[in-house]
Amino acid sequence: MQDNNKRALNKRYVERDRDWHPPAYAPGYKTSVARSPSQALVSLWNPTASELMGPDFRKLRMGPHDNDLLLNHRDAEKPGLPVGERIIMFGRVLDQFGKPVPHTLVEMWQANAGGRYRHKKDAYLAPLDPNFGGVGRCLTDEDGWYRFRTIKPGPYPWGNGINTWRPAHIHVSVMGPAISTRLITQMYFEGDPLIPLCPIVQTLNDQEAVETMTARLDMARSRPMDSLAYRFDIVVRGELQTYFENQ
Repeated sequence: MQDNNKRALNKRYVERDRDWHPPAYAPGYKTSVARSPSQALVSLWNPTASELMGPDFRKLRMGPHDNDLLLNHRDAEKPGLPVGERIIMFGRVLDQFGKPVPHTLVEMWQANAGGRYRHKKDAYLAPLDPNFGGVGRCLTDEDGWYRFRTIKPGPYPWGNGINTWRPAHIHVSVMGPAISTRLITQMYFEGDPLIPLCPIVQTLNDQEAVETMTARLDMARSRPMDSLAYRFDIVVRGELQTYFENQ
């Protein structure tokens, strides 16, 4: 354990480029006005061992369909498949130096094909799908790969403006190698015309940052006559980190 602590304390994170990440206070994205920090950020320049180590998910028990949203919420009384475009979402979790992060927890949640979440506060008029829960999880393999099977989510209106719509997106939480590297982000789909119109996306000054949140169509990984595949790689810490809207 002492050797692990020493190795952890010898790690250092690459400092974020604050000009690349968006400001915490962005009036065009109205939610940021209330939740932007009023005090200085806390530096992790000299992190402790507890911030640089674990948790270890290798013994976490997964259900047989945890990463398959086509099957993990089937209606027991009227079982069927979810409505919508079937897709495969996959990619690698990497650290700040491009090395794979094995055995880390990746969680995701999303709206259904009509743009509605299975949440009691979602009042959008699109119907719920009795066979779609909209949540999944998996562990990365030895090389940092993860994979989900799901339905492409629909766009939906939100109260940021009179006629403001969120692009189709999937929320992703990934722990990375340690507590301090946990990332919550969202994945968009390449070619979506709503991406540049989104007030959240507009907080970014660099198109390259937007690209880190955009999944790419991968026909080689698609399943003929079944599902298209989208690749979304995630960098959990450092100057190459996938954009996270609150940082």
